Amino acid sequence: MLMEQARKDIVEYGKKLITENLTKGTAGNISIFDPENQTMAISPSGVAYCDTKPEDIVIMDLKGNIIEGDKKPSSEHELHSVFYRNKPGIHAVVHTHSMYCTVLACLGIPLQSVHYALADAGTAALPLAPYRTFGTPELAEEVGKNIGESRAILLSNHGMVACGDTIRSAFGLASTCEWCAEVQWRCLCAGKPNILSDEQMKVVIEKYKTYGQVREDGTTPHGYNG
Repeated sequence: MLMEQARKDIVEYGKKLITENLTKGTAGNISIFDPENQTMAISPSGVAYCDTKPEDIVIMDLKGNIIEGDKKPSSEHELHSVFYRNKPGIHAVVHTHSMYCTVLACLGIPLQSVHYALADAGTAALPLAPYRTFGTPELAEEVGKNIGESRAILLSNHGMVACGDTIRSAFGLASTCEWCAEVQWRCLCAGKPNILSDEQMKVVIEKYKTYGQVREDGTTPHGYNG
C-alpha cells in the first residue's frame, strides 16, 4: 500500500477535524504530499471522517490521475495540487469549513492581525479568494493567484485552506486561523478591532522562526499550534 504512514495520518487528522470543531459532516479535506515521487495522499469524497480507513485514502499524481485507491478522491484535489506545485517545502494541506473563518469568508472580510498569533501564517493578513464553485479548476486557480506568500487563505462563501511542511503544522495553522477568526469576529461585534501593523507583524513572523524546541527532524513549529 503506497504512502502507508500518510494514509494513517490523514485518518487521524480527519477525526481531529471533527473533534476540534474545524468542520462538520464530510466537509473539508486533507492531503499529504510525497515530493520524491510527486504523489499525494488525499481523503476520499463524501466519506465520514470517523468512518475513514487507511485503505480509503486515494493516492494521486498532481495531474489528477489516480495511482492507487478504489474510492473517489476529494472533489478539491486540484486545489491541493496548486499548493504542491507552487509552494516548495509544503507537504500537507488542510481544508476546513470552520465556523469563524467561514463567517469572515461569507462576509467578504479578510482575516486580519487582530492578534499576533496570525503570524503563524507568515503574513499580516490572510488573503481572500473570490467565490468559485467548489471542486472546480476555477477555484483552484483563484487560490493559486491570491495566496501569495501566505500559508493560509480564506475562500469566499466557502471556508479556508492551510498548508504546512508537515500535517501537524498545517493542522496547527488551521486551528490558529480559526481562533484568530473568532477573536476578530468577537471584536467586530463589540466595536472596532485594533489591528497590528505590518511592521509589528514582521517582528513576530521573524521571532516565530526560532520559537519552541527543535524537533527530531530538525524543524521548529511556526507558532503556538504548529
